[in-house]
Amino acid sequence: MNCKVLYFARYRELLGVAEEVVKGEFANVETLREFLILRGDREVLGEKGLMCARNQEMCGLNEPLLDGDEVAFFPTVTGG
Repeated sequence: MNCKVLYFARYRELLGVAEEVVKGEFANVETLREFLILRGDREVLGEKGLMCARNQEMCGLNEPLLDGDEVAFFPTVTGG
């Protein structure tokens, strides 16, 4: 399975990359996120309040994934 992963806002800045293609078997967004964290270079994705989207639709971490899906991760937006 191939998933295109996009990083936005602070995550893009911290990781120094806007997107990547990840290969593996991922049942849902959470298993993809765990894979990225355990890979050792995406620990920031373990933050509470992380938001995600699958194929440009907001979703939860339990959202199932299919080959070719696009997954976006971005931090919660706060304002005052």
